[in-house]
Amino acid sequence: MNGISDRVAANGLRATPAEIPQVLIIEPKVFGDQRGFFFESFNQEAFNQVTGLNAHFVQDNHSRSAKGVLRGLHYQIQQPQGKLVRVVSGDVLDVAVDIRRSSPTYGKAVTVLLSGENHRQLWVPPGFAHGFVVLSETADFLYKTTDYYAPAFERCILWNDPAIGIDWQLTEQPKLSGKDAVGLLLSEADVFA
Repeated sequence: MNGISDRVAANGLRATPAEIPQVLIIEPKVFGDQRGFFFESFNQEAFNQVTGLNAHFVQDNHSRSAKGVLRGLHYQIQQPQGKLVRVVSGDVLDVAVDIRRSSPTYGKAVTVLLSGENHRQLWVPPGFAHGFVVLSETADFLYKTTDYYAPAFERCILWNDPAIGIDWQLTEQPKLSGKDAVGLLLSEADVFA
């Protein structure tokens, strides 16, 4: 997607490259009136058309988290997962970090606000670590993956690694899992070539 601006599919789905162009902000066409709204949350043909990818999703996940919960930065060093992520209720700051050592954007992060209101999705390609923090009282977070969860290959980069310098927009310490609290610095982590 380098050098490519927005792409729009026949059904109105739009893909916009983020600061790191392989990470895409996906926006569906939303039909709404006084009764509510409707949109296609996923359409394989439209997704392939706007992304230029031929991604095959094998697993859907759903998590609910309270305000201040920070999950990440996660990835699988083998069986790497591409993720199409979205929020159906609440607000999260979603983060993708390029951990491909040969990339010119290695160690750089993209942050995007995803919410039940803006209906945005984020495509996080394989080769990126992913995380999010909940900004609302609660948030329901859904994501599709291109490979199955493989705990033996799961890795975690420390959420506050100063070399990455993510602004998580936090006003207090995040709520972390034990695994996330002891993530490795990027300089110590297994990364992609």
